[in-house]
Amino acid sequence: MIGYYVHHHGTGHLHRAMTVAPQLPGPVTGLSSLPRPEGWTGPWVQLPRDDGASTYADADVTAEGLLHWAPLDDAGLRGRMAAISGWIECHTPQAVVVDQSIEVCLLARLHGTPVVALTAPGRRTDSPHLLGFGAATALVGAWPQGWTRRLLPGLPTVPADRFHAVGAVSRFPVAPRRAPSHRHRPHVVLLAGTGGDGFTADVVARAQEQTPSWDWSVLSRSLGSWHADPVAVLADADVVVLHPGQNSLAEVASLRVPAVVVPAQRPFHEQHVTASALADGWPAVVVDWVPDIGWDDLLDAALFLDGEGWTDWCDGGAPGRIAAVVDQVIARGGAA
Repeated sequence: MIGYYVHHHGTGHLHRAMTVAPQLPGPVTGLSSLPRPEGWTGPWVQLPRDDGASTYADADVTAEGLLHWAPLDDAGLRGRMAAISGWIECHTPQAVVVDQSIEVCLLARLHGTPVVALTAPGRRTDSPHLLGFGAATALVGAWPQGWTRRLLPGLPTVPADRFHAVGAVSRFPVAPRRAPSHRHRPHVVLLAGTGGDGFTADVVARAQEQTPSWDWSVLSRSLGSWHADPVAVLADADVVVLHPGQNSLAEVASLRVPAVVVPAQRPFHEQHVTASALADGWPAVVVDWVPDIGWDDLLDAALFLDGEGWTDWCDGGAPGRIAAVVDQVIARGGAA
């Protein structure tokens, strides 16, 4: 039995779990505050939320900076940790995959259970991250080999046999090489998710006004139309505009579409670190913030990039590589 902890913020962690879990050896139990997703074939333990109080303004939620989120006297936190502990005691898992929670990494390790921890890019040199990284049996970064120092800047050296850069994980299959577009009007897709982060209705309207020769599709729950499976719209794009979250970026890369990348503010500078790396030779035009003017030049610059350059970022093999890391941890009895 393998446990797979899925962080409940956003949808990217769940999409990744749905893609990776079928590759893992043996039955996989999902552990998350999210409801059991359609298509999950193994058991699912829905955990209580640990952020349900009306305010945490005066609460010690970090144990004086040693942890990221452990509010005192929170019934949800107590219930979720007890549920995970009870599940470990009952099922004696061979390993727990954690995407992402330092506290769950520590909890599993304190039960003597090997932990395979997925991490995201960013400046993760704070005490909780260093503690969690040190406790994990193996660490996984969903980016290409050779890019870990760029995507985890300042992190003390992690032994090569414990850190595994596996490439981006996309729920979409890798697309064949895209033929050049011969249509009269190129097609740009704005992948905005829930909106916000600078992608406002006014910004979208201005961008469309500045690019009269382009056809726009806006994939957003608040600004346009949303598709649970947006592959058909993205695959038809000549350029995609997006914030470089791991999930969105992986999907665009798997479809081999050049991008205009606009980092949003995220904890630990995750997207700005990612954007800085993408500016170095990948098929992406990177800007520091959502521009007011110049959209025509940005889209034209991206249009002439070769989307096949995403091959090394996402080659379709990452889920199998993560499974191989888990196999290795299990085979060595917890030694990475």
